[in-house]
Amino acid sequence: MAIRLPLVGALRYIGFRTSVVSRQRLFCSQKQILGSSGTIRVLYDGECPVCVKEISFLQFIQRNRADKVDFVDISLPAYDGNKYGVSYEMAMEEMTVIDEKNKVHRGVQAFTVMYSAVGLGWLGIFISLPLIRPIMDRAYGVFARNRLKWTGREGCITGRCAKKET
Repeated sequence: MAIRLPLVGALRYIGFRTSVVSRQRLFCSQKQILGSSGTIRVLYDGECPVCVKEISFLQFIQRNRADKVDFVDISLPAYDGNKYGVSYEMAMEEMTVIDEKNKVHRGVQAFTVMYSAVGLGWLGIFISLPLIRPIMDRAYGVFARNRLKWTGREGCITGRCAKKET
């Protein structure tokens, strides 16, 4: 708590007064999904080694909040995009998180929601800072566009994107 108060004070000092809700409205692509679960759902590509490493880390971090975040592997044949209101193809384009109010967040905003849910809210605030956010958006954009190529699944356009065997 001692670390959090100076950070909040510093953010207020530099004029960062927007709430998480207003930042979400400003930065995320939102879509209402029918129903409400009260749980954050993180849709991730289980065939992406980088994605799996991050999800494994986040699962470890949130081990004491197991009911707060549901990690959904979209690469499994059982993934049903209709259940989440997010098609497989849409989820493959960039990181997608569905918050407890059933709003869909994509890209860097999805990371902000996800980090907050697992107890890393400070990291979500940091990547949303006005000077950091444009850098994160660009860096993540490069990763998202090249992720399939960099993980050995370059020719995948639609359907399940498994790594090509050599």
